[in-house]
Amino acid sequence: MPKEEIREAVCAAVAHRWDLSFDAAARLQARLRKRLRLRPPRRRVRWVAGADVAYDARRDRLFAAVVSCRLPRLDQVEISFSQGRASFPYVPGFLSFREAPLVLRAIRRLHRRPDLLLCDGQGLAHPRRFGLACHLGLLLGLPSIGVAKSILVGEHRPPGERRGSRAALRDRGEIVGAALRTRDGVRPVYVSPGHLCDLAWAVRRVLACCRGYRLPEPVRRAHQEVTRLRREAA
Repeated sequence: MPKEEIREAVCAAVAHRWDLSFDAAARLQARLRKRLRLRPPRRRVRWVAGADVAYDARRDRLFAAVVSCRLPRLDQVEISFSQGRASFPYVPGFLSFREAPLVLRAIRRLHRRPDLLLCDGQGLAHPRRFGLACHLGLLLGLPSIGVAKSILVGEHRPPGERRGSRAALRDRGEIVGAALRTRDGVRPVYVSPGHLCDLAWAVRRVLACCRGYRLPEPVRRAHQEVTRLRREAA
């Protein structure tokens, strides 16, 4: 997809302000949650983008990177960046209001629209079932998956030690994600659907994007890039 088409798709979907009060942000999350579609897409996934954001507290600046890879080999084909001041405080449950604007800006700079977005954050595994992956997926109209390194809500039994082992992540009686072992013997990651997918499909896609590391390759590379940007800025 040409660059202009990506820009128009993102801008047309952004129908709200980002500088909201906590109460207004929570109401918006509850309202947008009703628009999520949690069914797997029929379209084949070839281009997977991973997004991550880092924060430099001394300069009050955020750095975002989006790395696009091509399945099945996960060759890196494109990378884009954005940075800016944090306009929303760091409060668990409201991460998208702090990070999503910069991720959207980075995605606008891609030349090819991805088929799937992996986010370093939560999807449905969120107090209001509307984490960063849900927010970005809905705004972009893309299948999206949250791949978090820690739990925000929910509990689970220990998954098996082998790669691909998983355990349901439950919150208030509802399955909101899975603790997934992406490498033998390493700590699990927490996978939850964002938009245009279900949990089983999300788990399969995350495993398909892992190459010997705990994090899926597009997210791992995006994390490396934002770490580098933060270090260079310092």
